[in-house]
Amino acid sequence: MHYYTYELTHALMHPVRLMTRAFKTQLDAPYNPFSSTEFAKNLSAACEVFEGMTRRYGKPEFGIKETKIHGLTVPVKEEIVLKKPFCSLLHFDRDETIVGKRYDPKVLLIAPMSGHYATLLRNTVEAMIPEHNLYVTDWADSRDIPAFAGPFGLDDFIDYIIEFVQFLGPNTHVIAVCQPAVPALAATAIMAANDDPAQPASMTLMGGPIDTRRNPTQVNKLAEEKPLSWFENNVINYVPFPNAGIGRRVYPGFIQLTGFMTMNLERHTQAHMKLFENLVKGDCDSVNAHKTFYEEYLAVMDLPAEFYLETIKTVFQDHLLPKGEMMHRGKLVDCSAIRKTALMTVEGERDDICGLGQTQAAHDLCTNIPPDEHYAYVQPGVGHYGVFSGTRWRTEIQPRIREMIRSIQFKRRSGSEDTKVPAPYRALQPARENIIDWRTHGERPKGEVNGSPR
Repeated sequence: MHYYTYELTHALMHPVRLMTRAFKTQLDAPYNPFSSTEFAKNLSAACEVFEGMTRRYGKPEFGIKETKIHGLTVPVKEEIVLKKPFCSLLHFDRDETIVGKRYDPKVLLIAPMSGHYATLLRNTVEAMIPEHNLYVTDWADSRDIPAFAGPFGLDDFIDYIIEFVQFLGPNTHVIAVCQPAVPALAATAIMAANDDPAQPASMTLMGGPIDTRRNPTQVNKLAEEKPLSWFENNVINYVPFPNAGIGRRVYPGFIQLTGFMTMNLERHTQAHMKLFENLVKGDCDSVNAHKTFYEEYLAVMDLPAEFYLETIKTVFQDHLLPKGEMMHRGKLVDCSAIRKTALMTVEGERDDICGLGQTQAAHDLCTNIPPDEHYAYVQPGVGHYGVFSGTRWRTEIQPRIREMIRSIQFKRRSGSEDTKVPAPYRALQPARENIIDWRTHGERPKGEVNGSPR
């Protein structure tokens, strides 16, 4: 009933929003003699805040039309190279007529299926395009997928990753951000066990819940405290008419958004109060910055119920992967089978969604990867979002991933397993960074260094 109530409320609010918009237009009209008064400015600002808080936000666009390569402005074309019912594989094609033929590493960037669209990784994509042949998973809104397309569970997610990697072929480098870290690791293990020639050359896991028993966050604790039946009874709904996915069981985007907002309700309240003040003052830069952020943040999609519930049970409640008990299509997922894929993990020191150490746990599972192909990095001073977006991502994290990928690329092309790979920090600074040990909850032990696999 939640979904039907939401749709009905949205429909009932539509004429109110139209009236509000018309009223604001009259208030701001140049022929209105009162438009410059403090009273009219306050009313206009209130109308805009109301309209922004009550409308439905559609899927944003990446909007990446160009990039810079060696100082040249290179047009970028976004194209779908493989389309599946629940996901499209996007390729960001750089115009070779401007920059010439490039042999940059192929990178599959796996976006999270966790409520927001793949465009949440816009900053990640922008930083990777200049030096990589980049492909991105663009997950579809389950509300728009007809029920006859069938269910979509965690096993299907893993199958999609395997198919995408096989489609791209050998020497593909995989980057998984947040939620897909677990299925990406599982997919790589399955491909390794099958000695698949297309198994990834390297795998970078960023802020992913490999083992949520380490430094559990409030998100982790909520998933453990409630039985699976609670989630099924309280957050799973059927898609209503007139959506294309009518009848499909989903975890609705509006329920997810409610959870996102309540986690930091005071911050969001203050942000909208600040928006009101900036609208009254006419501070266009601050208003545009607010709108840019919330256009992305408030755009959410529905998740398949099967995938959501299986992820809750497998990853957050039973911890099957770190226990060595995770199954895929009836077969055990054995991470020790991974031998030909380098592993890098990236974590944020202040991550309040995926606790420090949860992603590094992957190194303890992948025991047969050569020691020089393990690299664990903790970025000081950033939270979950800062791991893949913002200044620290562009200037400190992405350069390390770039150097790791190129080092592994060189080793694979040399054809010799005896070739040793230098740690990524060597190309960036003369000495290793101080480690941030997950066991000490952010305290930095003296004499220890970052970059060690364990």
